[in-house]
Amino acid sequence: MRLILLGAPGAGKGTQANYIKEKYGIPQISTGDMLRAAVKAGTPLGLEAKKIMDEGGLVRDDIIIGLVKERIAEADCANGFLFDGFPRTIPQAEAMKEAGVAIDYVVEIDVPDALIVDRMSGRRVHVASGRTYHVKYNPPKVEGHDDVTGEELIQRDDDKEETVLKRLAVYHEQTEVLVGYYSQQAAAGDASAPKYVKIDGTQAVEAVRDQVFAALA
Repeated sequence: MRLILLGAPGAGKGTQANYIKEKYGIPQISTGDMLRAAVKAGTPLGLEAKKIMDEGGLVRDDIIIGLVKERIAEADCANGFLFDGFPRTIPQAEAMKEAGVAIDYVVEIDVPDALIVDRMSGRRVHVASGRTYHVKYNPPKVEGHDDVTGEELIQRDDDKEETVLKRLAVYHEQTEVLVGYYSQQAAAGDASAPKYVKIDGTQAVEAVRDQVFAALA
């Protein structure tokens, strides 16, 4: 099972990725993890990527694709893999295709922006324990305070509305085009194209999971 998970930040990809990994026994591969591992291991590509990152540059697509090919050749990818946050752009998707990296499914978790903002900006966290709440969907017993310790809850910077809106803008600008790219390939009947599945991410987590599994069956 080789698949790509698409969706805006806050659409619930991380949760679904965990279900998919467990069910199919495949690793979740993110470019960030891959880059860190290659830099730590001191591989030729890792050293090249480190030099670029140290200079504050963006790692070139050819290096990323090289790392992807190295990563999916490892033993834990024998049954497949799950790409999370990759490819991010059409040039990356094209380069991956040209490099012969085959994908079975592209799964899009679709959630409207307004709901994502609502979900993320309402999150509150108890820092010491990692317990999370939501002002609307899972409120603490006492507003602004942890149920167990009574200590104050915080809103992480990542969850602030202006940050969420910025991240959504970047997604729509750079990555959303992949939705069209893959769905058009699938619709055109290209035999080498991955199957494209769109799931309504506004449902309960378990309902989303069940639909993903049904689509991949």
